[in-house]
Amino acid sequence: MKTDRHIVATSGGFRPNDRWGWDVGPLVRYALDLSGADSPRLCYLGTATGDDPARTAQVYAACARAGIGASHLALFPMPNVADIGAHLRDHDVIWVGGGSVANLLSLWRLHGVDVAMRDAWEAGVVMGGVSAGSICWHVGGTTDSFGPDLRAVTDALGFLPFSNGVH
Repeated sequence: MKTDRHIVATSGGFRPNDRWGWDVGPLVRYALDLSGADSPRLCYLGTATGDDPARTAQVYAACARAGIGASHLALFPMPNVADIGAHLRDHDVIWVGGGSVANLLSLWRLHGVDVAMRDAWEAGVVMGGVSAGSICWHVGGTTDSFGPDLRAVTDALGFLPFSNGVH
């Protein structure tokens, strides 16, 4: 078991590529490097955008072009894996996409992803993400999850005892 724990909370991650859709950006590469794995495996969670299949496909394509093993955890319409905890722990990096942090937190708690995330983090899996995937690791932060005006979310996972203002 690894004893190092890392969270890469960002306002960036995968980056647009006019030809291919998305590329693995330097912040995702940094998270992969932190894992120390020779052939790192990344698990993508797109819960904050309702597990949008197009975004998930972009992650797979970007990772394939970069030679990175990828999988995903989807909760819509039901979890796509039998054991969420084992699936998350089987990766070197977990990358959480942006969208609604309020919806993400609600669904994660409903399905036990919050507990599985903590277990994976404590086992040394590198956590990372953009926007909602950045705020979620903290106590909270500002979000547009509730409408166009920024409001506070104060019940995030709390792995980091700070707020996060990615917007």
